[in-house]
Amino acid sequence: MTTTDTEPARVGGRVRVGTSGWRYASWRGDFYPRGLAQRRELSFIGERFSTVELNGSFYSLQRPASYLRWRDSVPEGFVFAVKGSRYITHMLRLREPRTALANFFASGVLALGDRLGPILWQLPERQEFDRALIEGFLAQLPRTTAEALELARDHDDRVEGRARLDIDEDRPLRHALEPRSLSFANPELPPLLTAHGIALATTDTAGRWPRFEAATADFAYLRLHGSAELYASGYTEPELRAWADTCRRLSAAPEGRDVFVYFDNDAQGHAPHDAETLARLVGDT
Repeated sequence: MTTTDTEPARVGGRVRVGTSGWRYASWRGDFYPRGLAQRRELSFIGERFSTVELNGSFYSLQRPASYLRWRDSVPEGFVFAVKGSRYITHMLRLREPRTALANFFASGVLALGDRLGPILWQLPERQEFDRALIEGFLAQLPRTTAEALELARDHDDRVEGRARLDIDEDRPLRHALEPRSLSFANPELPPLLTAHGIALATTDTAGRWPRFEAATADFAYLRLHGSAELYASGYTEPELRAWADTCRRLSAAPEGRDVFVYFDNDAQGHAPHDAETLARLVGDT
């Protein structure tokens, strides 16, 4: 969208609001119109939001054809946040992750091109803060798509024959970390993340996991899982207005940050409706 005489230029960063995933049976006939083909659901998301969190990549390595299909299903300017592989975070527990990182980036992530947004690394609750381990992992994360491509070339046979090893151009990569252990409330963490340009995710989890709010990068990453019941409860209008205020504060000049917000309270179908309301409140329409 171009700025006109009646539209003030954006000051500070941009706020993008979306949902965590898009393929939910309970959304059909509610958020999604009755009869909408499943293959059209992502396009429907792309018509109403500026971003979505791609979470299938957390559970298994996807294929380049899938990333290409997803990229082509959304309009120009739309971005995907991509959830990093749980094999790296929950199974390897961040130890010796290079080959697994290579497989992840070779699996087709880079095929998203200019629609690739932040990459989220969600840690399990049992993962406690270990400075040396965290620092070692952060140091191996590629900061550009060219670096990611170089890393991807070291993939193993898990993606042999189906790796995608090309990019359209070199772009910066953003990463966010979502810890779930209270041990990460360690004063050493924010400067460590800042030194690597990694955002510390802020989450709302109905009190289940700690909320971290330190600003450690040139963008902010928010995940809203439900304020009263984890993954299930909807947000009230006052709660959404409070989150809108938070988004505006984070994105404001002079130290304005881009802000990415994803609703993960999808169990009862609240996520897309809450996302629509917050998007309207922050002007992400």
